[in-house]
Amino acid sequence: MIIMNAADPNVRPLPMSPETPIVFVVDDDVSVRESLEALIRYAGYQAETFASARDFLARPPARVPSCLVLDVSLPDLNGLELQERIAADRSEMPIIFITGHGDVPMTVKAMKAGAIEFLTKPIGHDVLMNAIGNALVRSEASLGRGAELQTLRNRYGSLSGREREVMLLVTSGMMNKQVGGKLGISEITVKAHRGRVMRKMKARSLADLVKMAGSLGITPAGEGRA
Repeated sequence: MIIMNAADPNVRPLPMSPETPIVFVVDDDVSVRESLEALIRYAGYQAETFASARDFLARPPARVPSCLVLDVSLPDLNGLELQERIAADRSEMPIIFITGHGDVPMTVKAMKAGAIEFLTKPIGHDVLMNAIGNALVRSEASLGRGAELQTLRNRYGSLSGREREVMLLVTSGMMNKQVGGKLGISEITVKAHRGRVMRKMKARSLADLVKMAGSLGITPAGEGRA
């Protein structure tokens, strides 16, 4: 059972929008799902509850900050198996495990796989809401980094084939003259391509461009990962 403060009947849940963070709950106990849903909505977040891991997996990944409150013991996939299943495509969604009978090996395995909390029932509502708040802050930061990377990928995609070659060689440390010799073009042409690369990538300096190349995996050994 989740311990909750009794909700004031005169207090209504805070208004929400499509951008409001979502807290997902996966637990086969209907009373737990209902109490958590009420608690989450009164805190001002969207709440979506599921009775099984497979039901949750059928839901497309969220595009807003989100976290998952996940029971370890489930009727189909257990919580640890679900954690492993969503590690790749929902990595920006932190997981808070809840259980009525946790043990040390289970806790260690969950935390090593990236869970941010492992809470044993009964759970005080303040403890749970603090964990949810921290999880949503992490999720928002992760989504922000993902958006920045996608912006870089879009900019890189706007480069011509020659501009990509110049970017690769310039950010690997070559001088313009060396780049020209490598590509069989004049130094003046290299400078023109380099200028266009800087403008299209919106790089303020060579150091900035090098940092972008690193984020995209644009290196002599890893070119093309972007």
